[in-house]
Amino acid sequence: MSDFLGIHGTALALREQRLQVLASNLANADTPGFQARDLDFSTALQAALSPATGEGVDALRAAADQATYARPGVQPSMDGNTVDTQREQATYAQAALEYRASMAFVESKVRTMLTAITGQ
Repeated sequence: MSDFLGIHGTALALREQRLQVLASNLANADTPGFQARDLDFSTALQAALSPATGEGVDALRAAADQATYARPGVQPSMDGNTVDTQREQATYAQAALEYRASMAFVESKVRTMLTAITGQ
């Protein structure tokens, strides 16, 4: 099935990982000392598609972990928290749109397969 979906299945899973990282930032916006994180999608995708990484959920998780980094704060805070709520919300909204675009590609592939199977 991964051959059928090609890069789109991997991209969708990594975009989901990024959304989880960004949601964690928002959830910890008031946690003292919390460091905002992000996932470099391009780096994660390259790592996930590398033959050395392998396949499956563990390979995707390893690629995502490798591409996750601490994002420096824009404004200093007294408690050391680097989460900027407005920036996180904007980043999350953009990441959600990118996730939806990847989902549209996967849905298109599945519709094509169903059309081929049913002959309609």
